[in-house]
Amino acid sequence: MKRNIILAVFLLIFIVGWTASFAAYKHRQESKTVEDAARLLPTKVKEIRRSTSQKELQKWIKDASESGEKISIAGMQHSQGGQTYFPDSIMLDMKTYNRVLNFQPDKKRITVQSGATWNDIQRYIHRNGLAVQVMQSQNIFTVGGSISVNVHGRDIRYGSLIDTVESLRLLKADGTIINVSRKQNHKLFELVNGGYGLFGVILDVTLKLAQDEWYENEVIAMDYSEYTDYFKRKVKHDPNIRMHMARLSMAPDPSFFKEMYVTNYRLLQNQKSTKNEPLRNDGNVVLPKVLLGTSRYSSWGKELLWKTQKNYFLKQNGKVETRNNVMRSDSEFMEYDSQNRTEILQEYFVPVDEFSSYVDDLKAVLTKEDLNVLNITIRYVDQDQQAMMTYAKKDMFALVWLINQEKSKKGTADTKRVVRKLIKITLDHGGSYYLPYYPFASQSQLERAYPHTQEFFALKRKYDPSEMFMNYFYKEYGDDL
Repeated sequence: MKRNIILAVFLLIFIVGWTASFAAYKHRQESKTVEDAARLLPTKVKEIRRSTSQKELQKWIKDASESGEKISIAGMQHSQGGQTYFPDSIMLDMKTYNRVLNFQPDKKRITVQSGATWNDIQRYIHRNGLAVQVMQSQNIFTVGGSISVNVHGRDIRYGSLIDTVESLRLLKADGTIINVSRKQNHKLFELVNGGYGLFGVILDVTLKLAQDEWYENEVIAMDYSEYTDYFKRKVKHDPNIRMHMARLSMAPDPSFFKEMYVTNYRLLQNQKSTKNEPLRNDGNVVLPKVLLGTSRYSSWGKELLWKTQKNYFLKQNGKVETRNNVMRSDSEFMEYDSQNRTEILQEYFVPVDEFSSYVDDLKAVLTKEDLNVLNITIRYVDQDQQAMMTYAKKDMFALVWLINQEKSKKGTADTKRVVRKLIKITLDHGGSYYLPYYPFASQSQLERAYPHTQEFFALKRKYDPSEMFMNYFYKEYGDDL
């Protein structure tokens, strides 16, 4: 009875918080003040436009070209540094531009408009026994937004999203529409994948698909010092391990930055059809939401979250699920709306052989600094030599950080100071960092992580000489180059 009362109270708090969050979101949309997921850069745009018509989008771009208007392009707006908007710009909200245009299950190809989400695609293709090759851990994002940041995922047999893009159509700054692929306008293919909407409006995309398969979970706890050797010997060259991820402990010592567990998704030996297996939705979010909430404000909460999380996943050893369902991670429990605090993401890439010494150096900084790190998830990304702004210049481990901070100027300044230290350590280990997040890095750190930075911005001005397509990322780093 007592437990039921506690759960009821937490559920009531959750509903009230969600209602307030939705009301605030609706107000922001009506007032044309936009924010991304971090809510650190509220910005008033001139207008928010939505369309389902290619002709209308083309007309808007031609009109903007003649009038000198600035255009910003938005999907789900989970980038966290103003990459999807700009002051006094016309923001194109692409979420309504979301139709499936062509599906060829025999060729494992699908063509979708850029506002389609990965969930839309999964629901369309899973009855044919097909799945996505590469996407984020959650399926809520738009395809156009994912291409613009060149995402990666859990699958270790593909690299970044660019590997799975066959072609796309791009609406340029002069209002013309062109095909972009490895064979047509190949330079733009290198630029638009990971181009943050600076080269035009992605209209539609043809993606290569994979076979949906049954996987068996294999979950192992280990010390961080064992991870590189384990991955190289047991994971990377085992063709039956299709996906892989790991988590590093944020609980207090003795487990802090030491304990970890890995999850392999191993191909089940006796495969059967996946066509009738339903796609799963978010489960009960109350308990994980409460655990994550306690970890935000106390060390004992971090310890409770880590122990509960690790024990839960270790018990998933042997669980069987489809590829499509592995790629439908829960996301609702992470939703967070606070008056005074927010949560930001950071992601650092480090060569596989550098992992242990890199973690040692990170821990040395974090034991001295007051940075509220809630979670670090680790994935593997193959070397990418296609995208100009590639973050994976070698085979890399990607460390995805969830950080809780104050919304104040001081809170942001404190985070920026520590993050610059973390980026320096990453660069010193031959790594790089991901660009969709708050622009904490210095100009020199950006150019060190991305050696083609100056060429990238020069080509932006070549293809968009009036600098019509604008966002805060370009304003921060490229406007004066």
